[in-house]
Amino acid sequence: MSNTLEQQAAKMTIGSDKFKLIMPPKFNTLEEQRSYEKQRLAAGFRVFAMYGFDEGLAGHITLRDCIEPDTFWVNPVGMHFAHIKASDLIRVCHKGNIIEGSTPINNAAFAIHSRIHMARPDVNAVAHAHTRYGRAFSALGELLKPISQDACVFYENHSVFDVFSGVVADSEEGDMIAKSLADNCAVILQNHGLLTAGSSVDAAVANFVLLDSCCQSQLLAQAAGEPKLISHEVALHTKQANGSELVTWGNFQPMYQVVAAKDNSFLD
Repeated sequence: MSNTLEQQAAKMTIGSDKFKLIMPPKFNTLEEQRSYEKQRLAAGFRVFAMYGFDEGLAGHITLRDCIEPDTFWVNPVGMHFAHIKASDLIRVCHKGNIIEGSTPINNAAFAIHSRIHMARPDVNAVAHAHTRYGRAFSALGELLKPISQDACVFYENHSVFDVFSGVVADSEEGDMIAKSLADNCAVILQNHGLLTAGSSVDAAVANFVLLDSCCQSQLLAQAAGEPKLISHEVALHTKQANGSELVTWGNFQPMYQVVAAKDNSFLD
C-alpha cells in the first residue's frame, strides 16, 4: 500500500522495527487479487457465523469484482454462513443476471447491495444482517451516541433509514437506502437491522461487528441511566484516528486469524 498507510501503522505501534507490520497486501495480477478477495469474503461469512449473525435466509455480504467492477460477489441463498467457501460465491451484475455460479441469491441482497455498489464507486464491500442488538437498536429510530471510543468511529459517519415497508423487494428501495447511507460507512435500517460499507471486505465486516457491539453498549447504558457523551471535538478526533482505512482493515485481522485457525475450508 502507500507510504501513508505505512506511516499510519508505524504511529500506532511500538517496536515496529523488530516485527513485520501486518499491512494490506499487494498483487501482481488482477486474477490474484480476485482470488484473494473472494477468500476474504468467504472468511467474512465465517466471522458472521462466529458472532451469531445468521438468521435463516437473512443477511448478506457483497464484494465488488476487481476485474469487472459492474459485477459483485454474494453468498448463495440458503447456505449457512459457517459453511460458505470461496468456490460457493455467486457473481451477479447490476442488472440482476448471474454471471458465475448456478445457485439462486437472495432478492433483497441484490435490491440493496446493487444500488449501493452503483451509487458508491469507493465502496467495494457491503455487509448487512439482522442481528439481535441491531434489530433492537434499530427499533429506536435514532443514531448512535458518542458514549465510547468505539462508538466515535460512527460519529457523523452513519445515518438512519427511517422507512420500513416490509422485506426489500425492489431496487427503488435499494436506491433510497443508498441515498440514506450517503458517504457514510454505516446506516441503521429502522425496524430492520444494520448495514456497513467499506473499501474492503475486511473493513466492512469489522465495522459491522463493531457497530452491532456499540448498539448493545448503548442499549445497556440507556437502560442503566443517562449516558455521558463525549464532546463533539473529541468525538471527531477519535473518529479520524480509529475510523481510518488502515484501522478498519486492521480490526478484521484478529477475527480472520480465529476463523482460519478453527477451519480454513473457506479458502477452497
